[in-house]
Amino acid sequence: MAGTQSPISSDRYSLRLNATDPYLSVHHVPLFVRDQERSLRFYVDKLGFEVLIDFTFPSGERFVAVAPPDGPVFIGLVTPRPDQDQYKMIEQEQRVVLITEDVHAKYREWSARGVHFHREPTTPPWGGTFTSLSDPDGNVVALMGFDNVAREIQERRRQAAEKEERERRAEQELEFARQVQARLFPQFLPPLATLDYAGACIQARQVGGDYYDFLNLGSDRIGLVIGDISGKGMAAALLMANLQANLRSQCAIAIDEPQSLLRSVNELFYQNTNDSAYATLFFGEYDDKRQRLRYANCGHLSALLMRQNGAVELLDATCTVLGLFPGWTCTIAESQLASGDTLALYTDGITESVDRSGQEYGQGRIVDALRQHRELSAERLLSAIIDDVKSFSADEQFDDITLLVAKCTPAQFA
Repeated sequence: MAGTQSPISSDRYSLRLNATDPYLSVHHVPLFVRDQERSLRFYVDKLGFEVLIDFTFPSGERFVAVAPPDGPVFIGLVTPRPDQDQYKMIEQEQRVVLITEDVHAKYREWSARGVHFHREPTTPPWGGTFTSLSDPDGNVVALMGFDNVAREIQERRRQAAEKEERERRAEQELEFARQVQARLFPQFLPPLATLDYAGACIQARQVGGDYYDFLNLGSDRIGLVIGDISGKGMAAALLMANLQANLRSQCAIAIDEPQSLLRSVNELFYQNTNDSAYATLFFGEYDDKRQRLRYANCGHLSALLMRQNGAVELLDATCTVLGLFPGWTCTIAESQLASGDTLALYTDGITESVDRSGQEYGQGRIVDALRQHRELSAERLLSAIIDDVKSFSADEQFDDITLLVAKCTPAQFA
């Protein structure tokens, strides 16, 4: 049945990415035939060709293109009208030359399908192996093969198999890395009496450089952490793991001194990475008894603190990014929270998500979403904002989307 795909489409084109002159390729070689469907069945059923194009023009004329299983060139089976000059070419000998690694094998295969050859495979004076046949309209299909062609095909198969195996192993390694990184994100939430909180990271690739964490600091305190590593992919994922390990290990040493903690984290991150690697980080220490948030914003996007009355405060940067400077220091800021206040930490994968017109989601839409869904629990509020971001940017996700939401609540237990 005639299809609707474009008559110039094909998945066999190979593009020169560095070409300086216009693209040029053989689209098809026409064969003029009397009965298009009969010829189509011959090439597909007898010779094992594939149908690449089957298109009907508005005029009612049908264009059919077929191709052997391998190679970029294909044949157009054209049925001209009796009033066209090309009609005279039907049943005049036109020649198509096919090459194979094993002429004898193809000869046996096609003969078993009822194909009649002009002769058995022979070795002509110019070498190689040769035979030929005719299609239903008398067009000659020559079939030939050479030893060097067979060797080249075998070598290509070997290279293709090696490439496929490398890609398979790389895919397995990436999947393993994804599973490992998934375990680096919080696996449980330390219970608090006055804070309902949740976090999520949706990666654009199998692994990424966004980081969030909930650190149990003891004495009814928790560390709310979100970070964004420079770069993407595996390199960023390794740096993310390095930052997480540094932060968690230093928490045990300087748990009561946030400035010392972050200075140690910066020093380790600086020593263990190259000169261009850095991370933005928001580190907040929430005291469950006092409902107090002490924080350092290390070059990260401003956190949003929405008060119970709907007013929004920006928790801006208090110091520069981690990892670029050895003599690094930071300032600790403080905010007092009350029941009904909501804190949102996020990465630029949210604010820089774009719609089809190129407009960014932006900080303002996060605020709108917080207001719209403020009555929801932290987990449901987080899901609602992420769903809104995905709905806004319906196309491909280009960066990790990471969000942490914390809602200050009346004490749930003594």
